Amino acid sequence: MTIHQQLMTSTDAAPGAADDVVQLITPAGVRQANPAFDPWVAGLTADEFRALYEDMVVVRRMDAEATALQRQGELGLWPPVLGQEAAQIGSGRALRSDDFVFSSYREHGVAYCRGVKPAQVTPVWRGVAASGWNPYDVNMAAPQVIIGAQALHAVGYAMGIQNDGEDAAAIAYFGDGATSEGDVNEALVFAASFRAPVVFFCQNNQWAISEPVGLQAQRSIADRAPGFGIPSLRVDGNDVLAVMAATRVALDRARTGGGPTFIEAVTYRMGPHTTADDPTRYRPQGELEEWRAKDPISRFAAFLTEAGILDDGTVAAVAAKADAVAMELRAACIALRDPAALTVFDNVYAESNSTIDRERDHYARYLAMFGDSGEGEVR
Repeated sequence: MTIHQQLMTSTDAAPGAADDVVQLITPAGVRQANPAFDPWVAGLTADEFRALYEDMVVVRRMDAEATALQRQGELGLWPPVLGQEAAQIGSGRALRSDDFVFSSYREHGVAYCRGVKPAQVTPVWRGVAASGWNPYDVNMAAPQVIIGAQALHAVGYAMGIQNDGEDAAAIAYFGDGATSEGDVNEALVFAASFRAPVVFFCQNNQWAISEPVGLQAQRSIADRAPGFGIPSLRVDGNDVLAVMAATRVALDRARTGGGPTFIEAVTYRMGPHTTADDPTRYRPQGELEEWRAKDPISRFAAFLTEAGILDDGTVAAVAAKADAVAMELRAACIALRDPAALTVFDNVYAESNSTIDRERDHYARYLAMFGDSGEGEVR
């Protein structure tokens, strides 16, 4: 029986569930066989392997540039993705264009996979826009800062897909800390009850801000989902190939009427929770070094090099592209201008109403006290 069949028929432990972590590439870059999951990545070409490597390198470079921009006062805040590139790229590249993504605030890698441009990533974090992109242009909702709320949004959208008779799927991204939120648990109840075509993708990066995952989870987080009637997979979140395979399994199950699946991607946040955080105050000594040895990019590069897929020329070309994307992000960020004050009331509701009109009028009269009409662009 294949892993897909086992997930379709049972919420009991299947290969890859609970403490059986799916891993296809070891931290040393050695490919290991896994009969249950190998078929889900068997068709990848050399070019596709190189593309996965490029995605991770580019996203890491973008992340470093955005972090630098925040340190230089150009961004108000930035949530780094350093160390979680494989979890995001592996899952993001498993999605179809008609699938819909509901993310938290850290999924810059997934956004990159969906076609979000570098110029669209920073407006939110510079504080000049509520979102940098139109969700329907890339089938990805605006980043959700309220912890876990996006899980409910994903289930609602998935039920809409179901009602429309389509075979697309929704996916919700959240961290280990969000699994203790009521919204996530309520989303699991609804998804299980209605067999919604949704994938719950938990990036267990070991820290919910400054609290370790062991404080809130006495067993693996993947063990929680079967209690709701949802099968789960536990995957090495620093192994881009394993993440892609696991996500493809879950998506296929959703598309074929099997209902929701929960994936726990075991990874590590190498940087701070946000740039307002200092992880040296709570992380135990030696932990970062231990996880650096499992770095998602270096392990994949080692695998590709050994397989003859990656050479020095490709590495240099990818690095050059990453630098170019980072410079595009920087230039676009610095060129952003503060919006006119009264635009804060735009798009709050689909249609204007007396409440928002009254609030806009009050604010306009307040600004007028300082000689500001609130209508012009702030430079």
